[in-house]
Amino acid sequence: MMLSVNEESFPKLVLESSRPVFVYFWAPWCGLCRLIQPTLLSWQNDCQGAIQLVGVNADNNFKLANSFRLRSLPTLILFDQGVPVHRLEEIHSREELQQTLRLIVKNQILRSA
Repeated sequence: MMLSVNEESFPKLVLESSRPVFVYFWAPWCGLCRLIQPTLLSWQNDCQGAIQLVGVNADNNFKLANSFRLRSLPTLILFDQGVPVHRLEEIHSREELQQTLRLIVKNQILRSA
């Protein structure tokens, strides 16, 4: 299960988090969002808590989505110490997403070592 974040909880749960947070911006009408969600949930289990995954419904949190200048959905942004360090847009396939997620985890582990 993915933790849902909104405009009110975003500062505390993402920007003030002591561990990296991957924010998944999505919308109910977005077919690709529904398609990649199982991949993200599987990845979250594989991370074993090293990186927190949270979801933001862009339709219900327009100010938040606008502040990060979302051009397409889904968009994923990795925050470390409250700073965006990686942004993933224009996802073309589950395989591409899986490769990118593995690379992000590897880089995050190296960075924190």
